[in-house]
Amino acid sequence: MTDAQSDRQLKVLLYSDDRTVRRDVRLALGTRVAADLPPLDIFDVATEPAVITALDEGPYDLVILDGEAVPSGGMGIAYRMKDEYADCPPVLVLVARVADAWLATWSKAEAIATHPIDPVRLPAQVAELLRARLAEPAR
Repeated sequence: MTDAQSDRQLKVLLYSDDRTVRRDVRLALGTRVAADLPPLDIFDVATEPAVITALDEGPYDLVILDGEAVPSGGMGIAYRMKDEYADCPPVLVLVARVADAWLATWSKAEAIATHPIDPVRLPAQVAELLRARLAEPAR
């Protein structure tokens, strides 16, 4: 981790209409997903308008969207984000079934994870996405 990275926190936007999903994601990720990455600052929201407001106020290093949320599913929000934000952060979509992975591809999400939340796999996926984001040229 560089000196510049050691002073910052990685901002993660988490969306689900289900507070237990938000809680489970927070518990799985903790405050740091890998020793070589800065700590996480997770901001969670429960509605699509709150996602858009948060993105407008951003920036975020990663967005985690619940594909099973209602009335606005995370895949539709991901698709919208990728079309409307020039410097859209990477997106991880939570899906109910692995068979739904093709929908996540349609949504332009960089990764998927399945419900129930896997407390080992999810942090590894998040760490991979964040490393890639940090490796991008300065925005």
